[in-house]
Amino acid sequence: MRALLEPLQKSSEFKTMLAAVSRQTGQQLVFGLSGAQRSLVAAGLIDALGGPVLIITPGDSEASLLADDLTSLLPGIPVYLFPVWQLLPYQVLAHGKEVLAQRLKALVALSRDEPCVVVAPLEAVLRRLSPPEVFRRAIIDLAVGQRVDLEELVRRLVDVGYERVEMVEGPGQLALRGGILDIYPLTFEHPVRLEFFDDEVDSIRFFDADSQRSIDRTGAVSIPPAAELVVTEESRARALDVLETEYRLQLKKVTESSTLEVRRRLEELGENAKEQIASGGYYPGLDQFLPYFYRHPYTLLDYMPFASLTVVDDLVRIRELAESIFKERSETYSELLSAGRVLPGQIHGYVQWQQIEQQLYRRKTVYFSLLTRQPQHLMVHDVVTFSTRGMHSFLGRLDVLADEVRHWRKSGYAVVMLLSTEERARHLAEELRNAGLDAYVTGSLDRPVTPGNIALAAGRLSGGFELVSGRLVVITEADIYGQRWKRTQRVRARTAGRPEPLTDLKAGDYVVHVNHGIGRYMGIVSLNIGGVQKDYLLIKYAGEDKLYVPTDQVGLIQKYLGAEAEAPRLSRLGGGEWSRVKGRVKEAVREMAQELLALYAARQALPGHAFSPDTPWQQEFEAAFPYQETPDQLRAIQEVKADMERPRPMDRLLCGDVGYGKTEVALRAAFKAVMDGKQVAVLVPTTILAQQHYNTFRERFAGFPVTIEVLSRFRTPKEQRRVLAGLASGQVDIVIGTHRLVQDDVVFKDLGLLVVDEEQRFGVAHKEKLKRLKQDVDVLTLTATPIPRTLHMSLVGVRDTSLLETPPENRFPVQTYVLEEDPVLIREAIRREIGRGGQVYFVHNRVMDLDQVAAWLQGLVPEARIAVAHGQMKEEELEQIMLDFMDGAYDVLVCTTIIESGLDIPNVNTLIVKDANNFGLAQLYQLRGRVGRSNRLAYAYFTFRRDRVLNELAEKRLAAIREFTEFGSGYKIAMRDLEIRGAGNLLGAEQHGHIAAVGFDLYCRLLEEAVREARGEAPEKVVETSIELPVEAYIPDTYVRDADQKVDLYRRLAVVRREEQVVELEDELVDRFGDPPQPVCTLLTVARLRALASSLGIKSITAQPGSFRLQFAPEHNLRGEALVEIGKQYANRVKFSSSNEEFEIRLRTRNTPDDPLNYLGGLENFLRDLHEANKMHAA
Repeated sequence: MRALLEPLQKSSEFKTMLAAVSRQTGQQLVFGLSGAQRSLVAAGLIDALGGPVLIITPGDSEASLLADDLTSLLPGIPVYLFPVWQLLPYQVLAHGKEVLAQRLKALVALSRDEPCVVVAPLEAVLRRLSPPEVFRRAIIDLAVGQRVDLEELVRRLVDVGYERVEMVEGPGQLALRGGILDIYPLTFEHPVRLEFFDDEVDSIRFFDADSQRSIDRTGAVSIPPAAELVVTEESRARALDVLETEYRLQLKKVTESSTLEVRRRLEELGENAKEQIASGGYYPGLDQFLPYFYRHPYTLLDYMPFASLTVVDDLVRIRELAESIFKERSETYSELLSAGRVLPGQIHGYVQWQQIEQQLYRRKTVYFSLLTRQPQHLMVHDVVTFSTRGMHSFLGRLDVLADEVRHWRKSGYAVVMLLSTEERARHLAEELRNAGLDAYVTGSLDRPVTPGNIALAAGRLSGGFELVSGRLVVITEADIYGQRWKRTQRVRARTAGRPEPLTDLKAGDYVVHVNHGIGRYMGIVSLNIGGVQKDYLLIKYAGEDKLYVPTDQVGLIQKYLGAEAEAPRLSRLGGGEWSRVKGRVKEAVREMAQELLALYAARQALPGHAFSPDTPWQQEFEAAFPYQETPDQLRAIQEVKADMERPRPMDRLLCGDVGYGKTEVALRAAFKAVMDGKQVAVLVPTTILAQQHYNTFRERFAGFPVTIEVLSRFRTPKEQRRVLAGLASGQVDIVIGTHRLVQDDVVFKDLGLLVVDEEQRFGVAHKEKLKRLKQDVDVLTLTATPIPRTLHMSLVGVRDTSLLETPPENRFPVQTYVLEEDPVLIREAIRREIGRGGQVYFVHNRVMDLDQVAAWLQGLVPEARIAVAHGQMKEEELEQIMLDFMDGAYDVLVCTTIIESGLDIPNVNTLIVKDANNFGLAQLYQLRGRVGRSNRLAYAYFTFRRDRVLNELAEKRLAAIREFTEFGSGYKIAMRDLEIRGAGNLLGAEQHGHIAAVGFDLYCRLLEEAVREARGEAPEKVVETSIELPVEAYIPDTYVRDADQKVDLYRRLAVVRREEQVVELEDELVDRFGDPPQPVCTLLTVARLRALASSLGIKSITAQPGSFRLQFAPEHNLRGEALVEIGKQYANRVKFSSSNEEFEIRLRTRNTPDDPLNYLGGLENFLRDLHEANKMHAA
């Protein structure tokens, strides 16, 4: 954005400042800057001097906005945010990696002398780090052709924080399979795969973590550590030595003055710490012992070159904050020390701000300040004061904006307006030209704007300003329309990560065999039958029944997915029990499919209002949307509008998690309806949601002549009567309300659109009234519970559904910890959040002792204002508490999982879940989504009690929560769980039992068949070919060691339908595991034979002495002419026979199974020839 930088750099103040800064050292104080003006001046300095540059801000929200601004202003220079990563003095089972990844990116860039900008909040700068030289040496450079000791490389990676696993799924993992090493650095978008030939790097490829397939090649790669604390042998020895001495002294003190409980705790802490440090490698929580490893207190500042520039924003506030942080931390550590929960040296994990200031005094430093007061004890060489003014908000008043712009033009200012897209810039330029102003749109701001000109462009800053000496005015979209921008830095869409029926199958999981019912998978067993080695899946059924399933029949098995935490009843092998269960579900599904189809057909036949195409006002309304639409949103908007423009009533379901943009789709539909003179009703389940929607609608419709009202219990009777009269007369265009809207006294003059939010949360009586309201109006139903894509696909043509699957924009990820419950931790987490003006959710899922928990918390944090909320309260009482909490009347809400859906309170940025092991992953996933909804760093603490004996399910859950937290891999499980919930909501509660009876995947398959049948479509006929040949076709442990991956590969081989799929799988095997051994090559050939045979209608291929027997299904599609031709081609080698509609071919072979390549090759050639002949004659 040279157009903004050049006027600044030509100003006298900037030149004075730059001349002073260009000296080797010295302190400069710059007055008169705040908000985006600071960003501009910092960008001007960086542009003139180059990097690296460190900028220190008081808090994380200032750091976030500044980093965003600099990214916009300096497109050619990397800008890294170095967020706060809390150093918890507790035993941490797991922590999220997203924040650590951001910090590592900055440390790696600085270690590599990259000319970059690092923006760090105060607390991040105070935290101690590994020595820069040690961290630099821990970055491992690898190149094709390089000789490497593979075992030593793996050991080094484990030492710097990587976890060794069987298959790399998430950042921070590595997997070694023979001569192939997969590594997923936290700082990389994709994991990297190194293939070795002996000890030489043969190739380096990036691969996709979901598909495990290579996507790109590279010649060299630098692997950074996966942890900030890098341990060397010398530092490990030092840590053990210092820790032992300190531990013994502390133990002596404690023995003399404390209780047995404190001594026991300290002994456990000290012995565990020594054991873990001595064992080598890295584990979560090791960072708290950093002061024992390294004596010198290195910080982020030590990673900056000595001659580089540091910018400190608002020193006065930084000093105040630093003092308060130090005081709080000292009190906490003192308490933890006397309780035997920490060792004395752990308090030195942070330095004091005075130490940083002393370092800065010897370096080149610029201090920014808004107020012209010099901080105490600050020796400065130069003082510069900029003459700037902040930009006021025009709140959509374009007439006021036009007047101001005229005034600036007369005064000789260049005016630059930054809009989110070029389209919006063109739209506003047109409005300004209509107001008599000569405004133009520019594709880039690379050249300065001439004084007196008005330029509009796509671009972003956190706010506008007036730079007096630079004769420049910058106005942002937020200033014009009164809305704050969010940066469109999207987290990678995870929609591809849905698991297939068996991808995450582990021994002990419940499975459903289509023909035999529900059993328990016990693992893969290798059996030698008739001298041939093969793999089988062992499934245990009721009693002592066991079933060995050949791997080519794995397609008949699915993982059982029912209601979480409920173990299903095992089926009995033999007998008709399973057939009866399946028959019952089939019948229920068939009835439901017919009912859904009849409803859909009846609705299609109803006459409805065909809405007009979009008006120019609609375009203007949509242009004011302050975020970038996701592709899903755009598709959903198109689908909704197309439905509305048809002459029949719309009935569409819109699915998407909170924050995925459902409301905007509803807003645009509502605007379209109002443009046609129709009224809109928005029905929501709670008064709070009614209020939230009302505020959103008012904000978005500002500047348009649309009357919006809210109808709920919180309106007085007089206000309610006024709204009702307005609805009847047509004066009210849009009404938002609770079930109050479906009462008999509500009469609309001309209702055109009904938007229903979370319909499943309404009672039966309200749903009946809702049906009457729905009869001939367009209906858009919104739900935050996702539905599975499989279900979505099987309901096409029965239920119109739009899915929003792109995650919301998140500047800061939620920093997640899984750890033992600790009162000091809970108190500090609450105080920390209240201290930055935020609020806390404390979730405890037992209503009976919720009040006791609240009282316990009040004792821990006396200054906190605490409220209690749960679903068993009276509706009025609950809603009042929630509203008061939203308005900031309380700091902490002690509640059950009632907060998991629908609520959007951006000020709540700390979540504490008590006894997290009692929650389902899906619940934790949704609960975590309640925080981190602003530009602040959010925290989620999942706590558990160590003294409780955890049952198998709880242990499993903790392990899953840990994986989910560290690698995001549990996301898939959470999604499956949520989807089952969504399916129940969509299809009705009575279907829950049927889903539980046969498992979710089989239920979806039966539903799809029932819908096809109800539509009168012929069922898809696929001949499943069984191949029984005396050849060794399996995946040996030496090739794929992990049983879970093996099952997945067998499943995919069992369901291939086309030869190309076998070729793809073969490529994948070579890519992931190297060249396949003979049994795997044979297995691939058998899969190819099965695909060919299935397409010809062959139901089985078996071996006879000296020949193959090919039996055809009754529905085979062989042509007589093809058989004649193949008979001639294979004279004396084939024999055809037919009896009772059973047709078969005998093919003689000269080869034996000892030579599988030729034995199967002859059969494959025959099938190909038969296929070609049949194809030719079919044509």
